[in-house]
Amino acid sequence: MSGFDVKVDGNVEETVNGILSVAAEEVDIADAQRLVASHYGIAGQASRLTSERDQNFRISAGDGREYALKISNPAEHPSINDFQVRALMHVAAVDPGLPVPRVLAALDGQSHLLLPFAENRTRGVRLLSYLPGVPLYTVERTATQRRQLAALLARLGLALRGFFHGAAGHDLAWDIKNASRLRALLAHIADAERRRTAQHFLDNFELHAQPLLPRLRAQVVHNDLNPHNVLVDPERHDCIAGILDFGDMVHTPLVNDVAVGASYHMNGAGDPWDAVAEFVASYHAVSPLEREEVDLLFDLIAARFVLTVTITGWRAQRYPENSAYILKNNAGAWNGLTYLRTLPRETAQARLRIACNME
Repeated sequence: MSGFDVKVDGNVEETVNGILSVAAEEVDIADAQRLVASHYGIAGQASRLTSERDQNFRISAGDGREYALKISNPAEHPSINDFQVRALMHVAAVDPGLPVPRVLAALDGQSHLLLPFAENRTRGVRLLSYLPGVPLYTVERTATQRRQLAALLARLGLALRGFFHGAAGHDLAWDIKNASRLRALLAHIADAERRRTAQHFLDNFELHAQPLLPRLRAQVVHNDLNPHNVLVDPERHDCIAGILDFGDMVHTPLVNDVAVGASYHMNGAGDPWDAVAEFVASYHAVSPLEREEVDLLFDLIAARFVLTVTITGWRAQRYPENSAYILKNNAGAWNGLTYLRTLPRETAQARLRIACNME
């Protein structure tokens, strides 16, 4: 269910994951509280957390502890949930200093439950530690944050380097290597100039990056280091307190993870590519990149922006009741594409090589 649907009628659904075409069935707060009590032995108050595909809750227990309850979309195969749980457990064992959620076992010792919900549909359930902190998107952005975040992403990549799972290679619409499969969604961009911009960078990806990706280093990566998935210390906003949401994790070229992370640092003051260069250099200092990987980052960052504007624009039309959450990164992606139209590819590549002391 996590792969790309193929439909004979040619609808746009065939270009995106089935999971993105199915709205998450709502779980009552009371049911979430009963679930946590019966399966985890925790009595607490539940409150909703936003999500693109799943049903997530913050659980505040009577002893002051807090947890995150995640109930998967019924269209998502159980192996994907198990993949995410096993990855978090692996990271905790390999690099326990990384600020990522910890998996909590149920009363029967299981780390990942499969439980029946409405219409007897089975959904994956897991309970994680709730990391305290302030979302990065709510505070002023700084260079110190950027450098720390890049270094943490590099550490996370190193921690995941030795990890694999049977579901790691699942087909994911948000995986940059699959960007070409979303070409049909370009027709849903109403503004003609924006549509041409997105098509230009998708063409650029297919010309320069797509042929080279199969020969690059590949592994399991986080794949979604956006400001909504990062927490900072409430008192010291320069200190990264947590990396959240492993829902888009996938096995893909390692450099795609760098491109995703770097793409969210182009909307600050000054020259946006300077911020990208600083992010890439900070990552490179912890986990060295290869020259060929660095030279593809311009194409991959642009492709990530194209994924964002096409997928979120299309999904917001389908699910207007959740459009505010779905479109949270849409405007920033359009700003990024507009800027990249003004930056020659060769100039961008040279600036990144200089930042990484490659020339």
